[in-house]
Amino acid sequence: MEYVTAVPHPRTEAETGPAARRGRRSLAVALLFGALGAAVALLASRQEWCSGIAAVAGGDLKLSAKGSDVTGVPAALAIVGLAALVAVFAVRRAGRFLVAALLALSGAGAVAAAVLGADDSSALDDKAAQASGNAATTIDALTHTAWPYVAAGGGALILIAGVLAVIYGAAWPSMGGRYERSGAPRARKPKALDPDRPEDLWKALDRGEDPTGA
Repeated sequence: MEYVTAVPHPRTEAETGPAARRGRRSLAVALLFGALGAAVALLASRQEWCSGIAAVAGGDLKLSAKGSDVTGVPAALAIVGLAALVAVFAVRRAGRFLVAALLALSGAGAVAAAVLGADDSSALDDKAAQASGNAATTIDALTHTAWPYVAAGGGALILIAGVLAVIYGAAWPSMGGRYERSGAPRARKPKALDPDRPEDLWKALDRGEDPTGA
């Protein structure tokens, strides 16, 4: 007879040991850094990255360019990284490693694109050419803000989340793993005997059961 108790079973060493604690800490840090990094990169891409003055027929015209005007790569990779962070929990083994690597590469790509776009003035030159009607018009008195480096910082957080996923991801839980069915057949609950049905009593005797038991 199976022994049933309301007292929870003691947790094993695998669930409470140093490796398990490192896995839980790395999971919490990766989730925090990945989500925060994606939010920072998306926010920074919507801010003003550079500004300058273009000489037009009516005088000087001040122009500015947002991060999305300079390059859309950091924002796009932030979205890819966020999707990869969620997908890490939906796959296992080699698939998890590949998704974790994609997460890390998304962060690295966002950092590189943001740093390269920090000194890029081509977006302002295009606006100056459109405003003046002369394709040779360029921007003057060019200034840059710190937002490209903020976007790079967001990409760095995504990169850290990806590195943590590559190193510790194998120990992280999987989405829906607790709901998976095993291949073993489920035990059928015995049907209650009806004393008013003699055929049930005979069937119980055939199965080797005591029909008079409680």
